[in-house]
Formats: sequence, structure tokens, C-alpha cells
Amino acid sequence: MTLITLLLAAGVTGSGVLAQRLSGVPRVGVLAPLSADPEHGGRSVDDFREGMRALGWIDGGNVSIEIRFAYGDPASLSANAAAFVAEKVDVIVAFSGESAQAARRATATIPIVMDTGGDPIRSGLVASLSQPGGNVTGLTLMLPEVAAKSLQMLKEVAPRVGKIGVLAQTDTPDVQLMTQLGPAAASLGVSLLPVGVGTAEDLPRRFDEMTAAGADGYFVSAQPRTDTMRDAIAELALRLHLPGVAQQRRYADAGVLLSYGASLSAGHQREAYFVDRILKGAKPADLPVEQPTTFELVINLKTAKALGLTIPPLILVRADELIE
Repeated sequence: MTLITLLLAAGVTGSGVLAQRLSGVPRVGVLAPLSADPEHGGRSVDDFREGMRALGWIDGGNVSIEIRFAYGDPASLSANAAAFVAEKVDVIVAFSGESAQAARRATATIPIVMDTGGDPIRSGLVASLSQPGGNVTGLTLMLPEVAAKSLQMLKEVAPRVGKIGVLAQTDTPDVQLMTQLGPAAASLGVSLLPVGVGTAEDLPRRFDEMTAAGADGYFVSAQPRTDTMRDAIAELALRLHLPGVAQQRRYADAGVLLSYGASLSAGHQREAYFVDRILKGAKPADLPVEQPTTFELVINLKTAKALGLTIPPLILVRADELIE
């Protein structure tokens, strides 16, 4: 009697996981830090699936892609990572630095494909970009490195800005980001004011404190929880007449004056390359971490008009998209 016959005789039916194991279909677990909403994690999932399809991997066909959303909750992120490990998925894809850290804490053996905005070497995810050395590889979006350029663009668009509030999650101080922004701020003749943000309910108070301290502009750190607050951030900033810059285009879509950073869509599609290589036998330790090659500048002209700002022609020409 075959193994399948024995299992059926035992009544072990109706399990997708069991069917996938018996059919030999590889399983990919995706750790998404936010929700399935298209403006949060849904679009990222679609981009990843598109990248997989382009390489011949069809979800529900020759591969099973399972998505777990954490809805901005670090505890849920850790629990989801542990669940993937317990289910013995073949690869874990981590849609943020926090997700990659949660996956790495959960396993040192299952391959992890990350995209992180920070430095994966400093955070201990890899030994080096060229030789990761462990079970983690993927993409670093170089957000701290391009942050200085974002600051420069804000100053060019809003030259009267003199003190910039840097909004970041309170429980994950972005020391690397502040280090990167410091020299750029000095060269531009502006000062920085760290502003910790815990919840959306905290935002009005934090913005009031920020403006009371003299901030006349702001910069949003690209982190999962600040991402969930982008609509509220844009609304409060506009009410207080504050020009701002972010590192992801979804903030400009929400009403922030401008965004500049690596293309998240291109990054999530590129993650499929690493998954493809791993499923075909490559080891994460031997796959160099990649840095982005595609960056995008998005300017919200409606916000600029509301703030009474005229975008310099040279900036307009460089923009990848203008929101009108």
C-alpha cells in the first residue's frame, strides 16, 4: 500500500499543505508587515507574484505562495515567521527589514529573501553584501544612503525650510538614518529634530510638539508603522502648512509633497529572482545582496499648490511622476 493510500485511509484529507508536500510543489512563505490593502501590502504581493510568473513560477500550479500579514504589529510578525518555520516552507520572503529580522530570529536554516531599507551588515542579517554567509540574501534598498538626496530635494523645493522634523517609529530608533542625514543637513544649513511616533493617535500631539520646537518641514523614515500613518501624516502636515519628503512614492500618493527613493515595485519583482535561484538549488550564502538600480522622484503638485510652493523647472524635469 502506498503512502498516499495509507494517508487517505487514515482520513488525512482536505489539507492543502499535505497535498503540496505529496505533490512536491515548493512552498514560499511571504512575511508582509502591513495589511492586504492595495496601498499597504497588497501591491507588494502582486509585484512579487508578477516577478515569479515572469520566471515560470505559477502560484497554485508549480509553486505555492502563502502570504501572512502582520498589520503593523511586531508580535504578529514574529508569530507569522515562527508559523512558517513550523510549517517547514522552502523559502521565506521578507518584505521589510523588520520582517527579515523576525524571520532570522525564527530560523538559521530556511533560506530568507529580504528587502530591507537599512544596512543588512550593521543589523547582522548578512556578513557582507558580496558574500552573505548565512541563510539570508536579497535586496537592500539603500534608504539611508538616498535619504541625504531626499533632504536636498526638499530644500530645493522649499528653500525657506530651516528645521526638519524626522519622523520615525519610537521603538526602532533609526540611528543609521540620523547618521546619514546629519552631514547632509549641515551642508544644506538646516537642523534636524528627531520625532518619535508610536501610534496614529499620537500624531497630532507629536506634530504640535514638532512645530512648537520650530520645525518648518519634515522627513518621514520608511518604516512599516509610519507607512500605515501616511494619510494622517499628510493631512496633519498640510493643515500645519509643513512641506515634507518621504522615501516611498506611496507617501506622495497620500499627499506628502514629494518622495524620492528606490522603486519598491521593481524591488519586490526582483525578489523573485532570488527565490527562483534558491528553489533551483542555490544557497543564500552564495547569492550576493543586490542594491537598487531604479529610483523614482514623485511630486504632488496639488500639495505644492496648497502650500504656495513653485517647483523649480529642473526638479519638474527630473520627476518620474507628477500628481495633479
